[in-house]
Amino acid sequence: MFKQLLLHIRDEWGNPTVIITENGAGFPGDDEMKDGQVNDEKRCHYLAHHIAAMKEAMAQGANVAGYHVWSSHDNLEWFSGYGSRFGIIYVDFRTQQRTAKVSTEVYKQIIRKTEKS
Repeated sequence: MFKQLLLHIRDEWGNPTVIITENGAGFPGDDEMKDGQVNDEKRCHYLAHHIAAMKEAMAQGANVAGYHVWSSHDNLEWFSGYGSRFGIIYVDFRTQQRTAKVSTEVYKQIIRKTEKS
């Protein structure tokens, strides 16, 4: 769907410059701290899939100039308060301690791979 959306913008809206400012997702139960880490496997898959789709659309001429993951840190979400986590950095809301989730490493690897190509 993401690739199709970007291609639709290319074809139907004159291919304006697009910057993806918030792409991400929260998955209940996927953001639990266990043994000092958060293995947010569903978010890892989501990010890898969506970024690959974006890159495919770009290869087909979609004018994408930037991408930003949503969000760097778990924080207040207007609709669900603190009940939904969607950042790539886990925030312990009681202590404010931050812990990088597995998705942080996945995102870093995608960026490094993109820089080399």
